[in-house]
Amino acid sequence: MKKSAISIFVIAALASAAFFLFPKQNATCEDHKAADSGLPVPPMSPIPRPADANLYIVSPADGATIEGPVTVIFGLKGMGVAPAGIYLGADKPTGHHHLIIDADLPDLKLPFPMDDNYKHFGGGQTEVTLELTPGEHTLQLVLGDFAHVPNDPPLLSKKITVTVK
Repeated sequence: MKKSAISIFVIAALASAAFFLFPKQNATCEDHKAADSGLPVPPMSPIPRPADANLYIVSPADGATIEGPVTVIFGLKGMGVAPAGIYLGADKPTGHHHLIIDADLPDLKLPFPMDDNYKHFGGGQTEVTLELTPGEHTLQLVLGDFAHVPNDPPLLSKKITVTVK
C-alpha cells in the first residue's frame, strides 16, 4: 500500500472514531445516560453510603482455630452487592467486597490495592476459599464502590484473627 493510501485510511479511521467518541458537542451526562444503558450516571467516587450499613465476616469466627482450606463468608446489611463498575443510583446503594489478609488498611481515599494481601471480589462474590499457611492470620473486609474506592465514610468490618492448624 502506498503512503498516500495509508494516510487516507488513517484519516478516515480517526474521523470515524471521533464521530463515535464525540457524538455531540457540549453533551451532558444526561445525554450520555439516555443514549447508554439507562443506568444512572455515577457521581465522582467515593460514593456516600447509608449510615446504618454494616459489613462483617460471617465465618470463620474471630479467634477460631481451623483447618485449611479456609472459607470466608462475607456479610453485608443495609446495602446490596453489585459487581465493580455497576452503579444503580443513590436510592439503591451497592458495593463489592475487598478482603485484607494479614495487612493494615490501605489509603481509604484511593482505589483498593490488588496483591496477595488485598483481594478484590469485583464480580459481586460473597465468599472465598483460601489456602492459608498454618499459623495466625488476620482478616478484614472493606466495601468498595463501583470504582473500587471505599465508600464515604468507609465501610469496614471488624478485623478478626484466626489460627490455621
